Amino acid sequence: MKKVSSIDTDDILYQLIQQAANEGVITISGKVCPQGERPDDSQAEDIVINTITVTHDKPQTGTSNVNIYAADKKVKINGKQQYKADRERLREIGDQLTEYLDAQNVADLEFWIEYDVVIKELEVRQHYRNLRISWNIH
Repeated sequence: MKKVSSIDTDDILYQLIQQAANEGVITISGKVCPQGERPDDSQAEDIVINTITVTHDKPQTGTSNVNIYAADKKVKINGKQQYKADRERLREIGDQLTEYLDAQNVADLEFWIEYDVVIKELEVRQHYRNLRISWNIH
C-alpha cells in the first residue's frame, strides 16, 4: 500500500462506520462525520472521527479516535434534578460499533481498539464514548 495520511485513515473509518449505519448495524439519531463537521449545537447521537498521528515510516503506525456522542439524561438524585451520561445508549451504540469494527478486514492494514472510555463534554449536556484506534499499515 502507498503511504497514507491522517486524511486517509479518517476516510477509511468514515466509510466503515457509515456502512454500519447504512446497514442498520448501528442506529444513531445524528450522523457520522470527521472532526470539525459536527454541528456545534448538535444534541443528536453523532459519531465523530479524527486521527491524532500517522507515521511516515514503513510500516506506518497511527492512532485515531471514534467519539460516540449522546445527550445526557435528566435524573433525580437525592431529590435534585441533574444531568448524567446516558450510559445505556453509549453502551448500545459503542458495543455494536466495536463488534462491527472488530469483524472488518481491510487490505494492507490492521487496526484494533486500544482504549475505550466515557468522557463528559464540558460545554454541553452530553457525554461521548471514545474508542481509541491503533493502526499498522503495511
